[in-house]
Formats: sequence, C-alpha cells, structure tokens
Amino acid sequence: MNKITRRQALGATAGALTVLGIAGATAHAAATDSRAATTPAGTVDEVYMGRRIQISPASGGGHHGGHHGGAGLPSVRIDGRELHVMQNADGTWISVVNHYETYADPTSLARAAVRELQGSQLAPMQMGGM
Repeated sequence: MNKITRRQALGATAGALTVLGIAGATAHAAATDSRAATTPAGTVDEVYMGRRIQISPASGGGHHGGHHGGAGLPSVRIDGRELHVMQNADGTWISVVNHYETYADPTSLARAAVRELQGSQLAPMQMGGM
C-alpha cells in the first residue's frame, strides 16, 4: 500500500497553491489592466494597456461631418486622438486601424486598435469634403 507522507502532502498542497496564486495574479493583472472610470451612462473612460480610451455617445450631427453615415456614431478617442469608426449594416464596428476585422461594440473596437497600434500614436486623418 502507498502511504503519502506529511512532507509529500504539504509539498503537493504548496504546489497547488502556487499554481492557483499565479493564475489569480494573472487574472487580477488582466482585470486591472483595463481601469474604467465612473462616467455618465453610455460613455467609457478607461486605461487599457497603458493607453487612455474615451468613448462618448453620438451627438446631434455626428463627429465625422456626415461622411460614412457620421450621424449617430460615437466619438472614440485614444490618448485624446480621434479614432474614426464606422458601423456596418449588421451592427458590427470597424475602424481606420483595421477595416477587415469587425467588433461587437466601440469599446472592443478601441481596445483592438490599441493592441494593433503597438504603442504608435494615431495620425490625424484629412477627410475631403464634397
């Protein structure tokens, strides 16, 4: 019969607690990496991967001057610079950072843009008028 010694039991317990501690620390770091501030309904003000994301609901005339169906689009900013966003007919979202991947909401879109930028700043866009 195999008997487990106290030393073996304590070693196994310590190992399990170490694994749980690492998993817990990783989960905590991931949760705190996106720190959202208390904001009015419909707005986002958070730090994600060291970058500040601010999203405010659409206002009257839209922030794009009417192009791409600008009326009704939220204002999305990364470190104070506007990220131009568009909503597809199916309700998904795309941005100028990546037109080929769609996202369920502007917050997911902004976070993906931060990852894609890899520390680079958004460049101002010059939009031609008609």
